[in-house]
Amino acid sequence: MADPRSALIQARLERYVAERGDPAAAVLDRFFARYPEARANFARHSPGNPEKLETEMVGNTLYYVMTWFDSPVEARIYFDTSVPQHRVALDVPPDWYRAFIEVTLDEIEAAVPAEGAAEAAAWAEVREALVGLVERNRFV
Repeated sequence: MADPRSALIQARLERYVAERGDPAAAVLDRFFARYPEARANFARHSPGNPEKLETEMVGNTLYYVMTWFDSPVEARIYFDTSVPQHRVALDVPPDWYRAFIEVTLDEIEAAVPAEGAAEAAAWAEVREALVGLVERNRFV
């Protein structure tokens, strides 16, 4: 972690896990409350075990939240290929992609308050960056 903002992201995630455990179930509850029709899409793309795919999506989102400040190029490459591929090949609207980011961050932020302005700013910046990557690929 070369960028000090990464430590701020990590600290809040660690506080969440210490207080609440794995965020996957809470994130998925938020996501499916917003997009209940997405459940069928997960079942279609992972008919034997959609829960595994759902959990992987939470893990992928958290990975890019945690690594954004140290490896933004990696995230750009991933989103620039993944968002269009999900839209075209898997019939996953960019709104669902964006929502995964938003509900993941919403869950952490709602459960664990920021410890100071710098931490809050880092979380706002990672939100803006990752949502921005979805939006720049919305129509690609």
